[in-house]
Amino acid sequence: MLNHEKLICLETGELLDDDGLILANPRAENPALLRTVYNSPRLEVKNNLPGIYKFSDWLPIARILKSDGAPVTYRSLGLGKYLGLPNLFVTYSGYWPEIGANMKTGTFKECEAYAVCARHPAEKGTLVLASAGNTARAFMAISSENKVPTTIVVPAQYMRSLWSIQPLDPCIKIIAAGGDSDYYDAIRLSSAIGAMDGFVNEGGAKNVARRDGMGTTVLSAATTIGAIPDCYFQAVGSGTGAIAAFEASLRLNASGQFEKKTMRLCVSQNLPFIPIANAWAKKSRALDPMDDDTAQRQIEEIVSKVLSNRQPPYGITGGLFDALEASGGDVTPVTNEEIFSAQLLFVEKEGCDISPEAGAALASLLNKLKNNAIDKNAVIMLNITGGGLIALARDTELIGAEADLVIPRDEIGTAAAADKIQSLF
Repeated sequence: MLNHEKLICLETGELLDDDGLILANPRAENPALLRTVYNSPRLEVKNNLPGIYKFSDWLPIARILKSDGAPVTYRSLGLGKYLGLPNLFVTYSGYWPEIGANMKTGTFKECEAYAVCARHPAEKGTLVLASAGNTARAFMAISSENKVPTTIVVPAQYMRSLWSIQPLDPCIKIIAAGGDSDYYDAIRLSSAIGAMDGFVNEGGAKNVARRDGMGTTVLSAATTIGAIPDCYFQAVGSGTGAIAAFEASLRLNASGQFEKKTMRLCVSQNLPFIPIANAWAKKSRALDPMDDDTAQRQIEEIVSKVLSNRQPPYGITGGLFDALEASGGDVTPVTNEEIFSAQLLFVEKEGCDISPEAGAALASLLNKLKNNAIDKNAVIMLNITGGGLIALARDTELIGAEADLVIPRDEIGTAAAADKIQSLF
């Protein structure tokens, strides 16, 4: 029995039953996200449950899995004092045992993996998903530990970012999109695999479990602070995490447990690859077209490769455009140099390393402060979506992953590729 009543289609308002697999309303005329409607309008934190499952009231799950990772929120003293922000709160998702952060893949993508795997009916087929690195590591670990059959598709050039601290269970298969394939190509390949018998597309942003799992960062913040944040900072590639944050704020407002407020989404992208920032600057629901050569050149230049989604859920009903508009949000482009500086500042003032994408979020906060574009007394949530890799390498042995199969870019979607994939299983 799934832990919620219904899913609501954000285009038609229709309520749908959840079979653990549904990603869209087949009767909707236009693409639209579904959103979970939970049994409980109020959130009771269940500290007797492991990891993110303490927020199980608002997770669309059928079971509780082995888990020890969850976001940790704390009031920043070092960085907050340095920046003159008395109400700066850091929500840290990564490996930082000193504060109780125990995500052993170093990324908040564990939040979505724990939720997706706990929603997925394994008897219905093998989960298939695409990743630029962080999501892959998270699903490798959580699916392996809980023996959820999962096939992970990544660009071959990003394989170096895939590792684990335990040997992977045979239920995990890694397929690489070869050559100079990027995240877009990995998505194409995963979609082709998901259409084959015995496989189920995980769905990305369309999977309510993925979004509600990532929304636990805001639940962590609100229940720690005792208030819904005024401003939320995060870097975005697909924007799924920001959509999830906005949806979590809506539930918190509706719960009656907190003073109602609109949580402003302040998201960032890594220059020069900024399709979302460019579209939002024009208040356009549509992303500008981008040819392969331009996209690949820009992606090669950015330090945060996980922010390189070429087909984000931006214009879809219920997507990032709608969340930015409803929250009065904005998108800030930041340079590689600004990201590096922000990473160093966090280490200096807080004492732990953070990922480039987390550095991008901090860089955008610094940008707003420089331009006097934020109230210094506001309750600010800085979503540090990854970090602690230095401590992980110190405390554990990192086992590099290898692809079980490489599909050349020009074979994606062909019968030859399908034959190779079927032979793997």
